[in-house]
Amino acid sequence: MSLPAPYEGLRALLPRQFWVVPWVLLAALALVQAVVPGWVQLGFAFAALPPLTGLLYGPWRTGALAAAVLALMIFPLTSPHHITTPDVAAIGAIAVFSVLVAWVRNRYTRQLVRVGDVAEAAQHAVMPPVADRVGGVRCAGLYRAAQVAALVGGDLFDVREGPFGVRALVADVQGHGLAAVGTVAALLGTFREALLDEPELSGVATRLDRRLRIDAGGDEGEPSEVFATAVLLEFPPDLSSVRLASCGHPPVLLLRDGRVRELAAEPAPPLGLGLGPVVPRPVTVPLRAGDLLLGYTDGVTEARDAGGAFYPLAERLAARCGAPARQPLDPESLVRFVWADVTGFARAVEDDVALLALCPILEAAGPHRL
Repeated sequence: MSLPAPYEGLRALLPRQFWVVPWVLLAALALVQAVVPGWVQLGFAFAALPPLTGLLYGPWRTGALAAAVLALMIFPLTSPHHITTPDVAAIGAIAVFSVLVAWVRNRYTRQLVRVGDVAEAAQHAVMPPVADRVGGVRCAGLYRAAQVAALVGGDLFDVREGPFGVRALVADVQGHGLAAVGTVAALLGTFREALLDEPELSGVATRLDRRLRIDAGGDEGEPSEVFATAVLLEFPPDLSSVRLASCGHPPVLLLRDGRVRELAAEPAPPLGLGLGPVVPRPVTVPLRAGDLLLGYTDGVTEARDAGGAFYPLAERLAARCGAPARQPLDPESLVRFVWADVTGFARAVEDDVALLALCPILEAAGPHRL
């Protein structure tokens, strides 16, 4: 069982056998007190050791160290000069209190770990990691939630194979962080069901829109407080093309022959606005071997540098594709590059970020490289 990050961070500063450190400090104090002149008083340092130990260790080790401190306070050779019986009693009270604090801290730390494990499992159940390959499409996804310690926020993506080919979804729910997780779960569940039943992408989009409007409690023609932008992709069984349907979402990028271009589908309104049924008009784009598609959310393109400039995703990718070859261009290396580049560019990434790279497996072609 691992400890929460603050405690792991403190222990990481200590040697591997970290449990001996308080004893080394105690021995050093005892040696110094034995050899220094009588007017040097180190009683305060002895008294400070049990509370400091209780911050990192359990009650048994804290109690053992506290008992050793009291023994050294009484032993004539290491006892600080002019120490009185009330002083020893006060240090004893501090030692008892330190053991109590260590016991309470240890108990709540274990509870926190259990709650964290449950939360992590629940968030992974909502949006599990994307597979390396779905049908005939190689995939790579990267997700970073804006809220600290959250694994899922307001962005989502998924890739699934169904009777009509491989379909993918990239979406951005209004808001971010844990408050949007319920809407994310609803959209993912509806997408996974609709891809099995709906022969057209427009039907999948309509199902997603209806789910958001139902969850928001709105009716047709009424504004909704819950909405999402989304882009849907569909690869037919022969993988010779991709169909795209956009609902107010940033365009998918196509990387081909060292160039980057936007695949602009005719935009439909965002999902869930209640402006009428969302029926996007998909566009079909022929594909070649070696083509890469990148879907993303606006957490990438709205990241700003210190001067307030937005991150120019297409331009940065084009410059990287045209640079001398370094490593093969595949979905995994693409999402790693974009994330490293945007975090190096931006002063801070304050919104959820989702990246989904897709590469249909066609006939071999000359390598494209980043």
